[in-house]
Amino acid sequence: MRCVAAAAWRALLLLCLAAGPWALARAGMPVQQVPTVKLEAAIGSIDAEARGLFWIDSLNSASVEQVALTAPARFQPMQPGVIYTPGESGTLWLYYRLERERTQPQNWLIEFPVPVLDLVTVYQRDAGGQWQAQTAGDTLAVDAWPDPGRYPFFRLDLPQGQPRDIFVRIRHTTPISLPVMLSSQSSHDQRIQIEYMGLGMAFGALILLIAACLAQAWVYRDRVYAWYSGYATLMTLAVAAYTGVGGHLLWSSYGYWTDASQGLLALLAAGAALLFVRNLAGVSNRFRWLDRMAYWGGWAGIPLAGAFLLVSKPVGLAIVGGYVASAAITNTWIAWLAWRRGDVVGRWVLAAYVPLTLSVLLAVLRLFGLLPISFGTQYAVVLGSALEVPLLLVALSIRSRERHGVQIRELALSSQDALTGLLAAHLFHDRLRQVVSRYRRDQQHAAVLFIDLVNYERIKSFHGSAVAEQSLLRCVIKLRRLVRDVDTVSRVGEARFGLILEGVNSRAAVTDRAARLIAAGLMPLKGLKPEVTLQFHIGSVLLSERLMDAPALASALAELLGSMSSRTRRPIRFLEPEATLRMPLGASSLYDGDDDSQLPRPGADPHPAQSNA
Repeated sequence: MRCVAAAAWRALLLLCLAAGPWALARAGMPVQQVPTVKLEAAIGSIDAEARGLFWIDSLNSASVEQVALTAPARFQPMQPGVIYTPGESGTLWLYYRLERERTQPQNWLIEFPVPVLDLVTVYQRDAGGQWQAQTAGDTLAVDAWPDPGRYPFFRLDLPQGQPRDIFVRIRHTTPISLPVMLSSQSSHDQRIQIEYMGLGMAFGALILLIAACLAQAWVYRDRVYAWYSGYATLMTLAVAAYTGVGGHLLWSSYGYWTDASQGLLALLAAGAALLFVRNLAGVSNRFRWLDRMAYWGGWAGIPLAGAFLLVSKPVGLAIVGGYVASAAITNTWIAWLAWRRGDVVGRWVLAAYVPLTLSVLLAVLRLFGLLPISFGTQYAVVLGSALEVPLLLVALSIRSRERHGVQIRELALSSQDALTGLLAAHLFHDRLRQVVSRYRRDQQHAAVLFIDLVNYERIKSFHGSAVAEQSLLRCVIKLRRLVRDVDTVSRVGEARFGLILEGVNSRAAVTDRAARLIAAGLMPLKGLKPEVTLQFHIGSVLLSERLMDAPALASALAELLGSMSSRTRRPIRFLEPEATLRMPLGASSLYDGDDDSQLPRPGADPHPAQSNA
């Protein structure tokens, strides 16, 4: 019974369609005549958006035979920039009458340069008068297209000098304007090459930046660059899906993923952009609520991407449009706030996101049927992404340099004296231990000096802390004039400096430098107010004369300086060399001749502490 009813409905529909032209003529309404489009040799390509007729089958129930039977009675003239709304259950039909010039040797194609077009079928009659269908679209695997490419195009079988009717059936769930091109084979090939050259340059630049970020992450051990390379990869894949490059070259065998990848990758890329810009601009200190909003909004891209695969396509596309537009606007807002407070990074992020936000808004308006498809609305996102990724990399480099500068300063505070910039005391003592060990192992000579600014406390009490610190800095300047690059200088006390002279094995060389330092300190700096002189006491030791462990050596030099009077006339002193016994001449005798005189007297100190310079 159900089959009989269905057959009756089909018969009634055929009757209505067949009676359509007769009814329109009886009613006095004009029947649309389809214009014949001449395909001439001198014209390489024709914009056919307004050269045919259209009809929206809201029930999606008419076959090509039924449509051809009633055409062009139900059809309306096409207009440029018109946005069609067939809906989720409707179908858009286009009707063209084409005639190839008799002398035209080239084949012609009909193109639909919209990579996001869901499904399009072109019907042509064969030699036997039967309708032959060719189908393409992003809901169909690109490998199954008659001619794989970024967007659907079909070869036309047109005899020379004879007009032929072409019907096009289009399924698309969202409102869309429909650019249609009629192109010769040579014109089509040239345009495809130009398009891929431009896209190749954009993708090549993006991939080069990704590789550079990975290299910097590896060289500098900086995870921020690794995160940015992940974000840039998502952006590149999203643009590839949007432009049809992904469906043509990357996942051409998967029709479902070709259709779903556009929205899913856009959601993930928008979420990653929110998280990255939030971290890059650093708004957490001043705008905590905005920081939390960007944080949770960025991570929300993952569940929204999962929901996109489950809901109906119109709902999913509404989610994509709303989320991507909100993310772009939020990133621009964050960048503007950072730039307003004088952050250089904010200026670069703002320069990156203003064009991208405008292009994203154009794409969203086109998605919702508020703007027709054009080169600007289609490829503005590609241009915006090609500008955004390198500009964000510049901002990242500036921020990374700032962070590394802070880390270097932190390391410097642990390895250098904060006031003088000299080596920290603990590193000086480590260096002293190395010098002592090297002398014991390789007999590499060195001299160790401790230098006191004797009148430091008096300067501090009379002139204040500022002048006292200035005096310490003057000491550093005078010390650096006397040492070589291989020598080690450190501040080992409040007004005490340590100096290691590599390769020195002569008291005369040490005394010469010490005397020059004392003389330089007694000469006040020209123009200095107040005139302050620097008085130095210097204790020294040659490792070849007295070898001790590093802590004992430092203690002995400190004791030597402590034993010196502030008014002494001998400001340069050395630790005395160790008293040693002469080796016997033979194994049978301990002493030879008057060697008893070399033995220390009973009760005498075998290690005199000091001698004059």
